[in-house]
Amino acid sequence: MAWFMRFVLALASLPFAWSLVPSLLDAFRLMPVPDGRLLPPGAIWLASGFAVFLLCWAFFPVPVRLYVLGHELTHALWGLAFGARPSNLRVGLRGGCVTLTKSNVWITLAPYFFPFWTAIVGLLALVARCFVSPLPCSGAWLFAVGFTWCFHVCFTLRSLMQSQPDAKEYGYFFSYVLIWIMNAAGLMAWLVCTGETPWRKIGKCVLSNSADAYAFVADCFARLYEFVRSLPILQG
Repeated sequence: MAWFMRFVLALASLPFAWSLVPSLLDAFRLMPVPDGRLLPPGAIWLASGFAVFLLCWAFFPVPVRLYVLGHELTHALWGLAFGARPSNLRVGLRGGCVTLTKSNVWITLAPYFFPFWTAIVGLLALVARCFVSPLPCSGAWLFAVGFTWCFHVCFTLRSLMQSQPDAKEYGYFFSYVLIWIMNAAGLMAWLVCTGETPWRKIGKCVLSNSADAYAFVADCFARLYEFVRSLPILQG
C-alpha cells in the first residue's frame, strides 16, 4: 500500500516537476544584466564552473573519496535533522557507510538531491553576507556553485545508473521524481544564496509555472473526457 501511495504521489507531482524547467530558465533570466551585456555575468560564471568540472571529469582521475565523504556526511546530516544518531562513518574508494539509529525517505535519498559541497559554498556565502553586502566577488561564488553542483550531478548520475539500493528502496519512479524536484529547487536556492537573484520573484515564477502545468494537464483530461464521450460505441 505504501508503494502505491508513493507511486500516486510521484505521478501527481509530474506537472510540478516539469514546471521547474521553465522556472530554472526564469531564475537565470532574473539575474542582473549590466548595460551593454547580452547575458547575465552570473549565468556565465555558473556555466563556466560547470564546464570546468566537466573537463576535470573527462581528463583527470575522479575524486571518488571526496564524493563518498560528502555522500555519507549528507546521510548523517539529514539523519541528525530527523533525530537519528549517526556513528561509524567509513569512507573508501569502493564506497562508504554510516550507521544511523533511524531512517526515512529524506535521509535515504538526501545524497542524490542535496549537493553537500555546494551547500558548503552556499553556507559560506550566507555567512559572508552577514558582514558584507552586497556579496563581494559574486562571480567567484557562482563559479564555485557551478563547479560543485556539476560534481554532484556527475556522481549522482553515475551512482543512479549503477542500480542504487537507496532508490530501489522507495521505488525508482518515486525516487527519481523526488530527486529531480529537489535538485531543481536546490539549484535555485544556491543562485539566491550566492548571487543577486531575488527569491521573491523566483517564488512567483515557480507558482505561476506550476499553475500553468496543472492547468494544461486538467485541460488535456477534459479534452480526453469529451473525446471518449463522443465515441460512437458510447452513444445511445
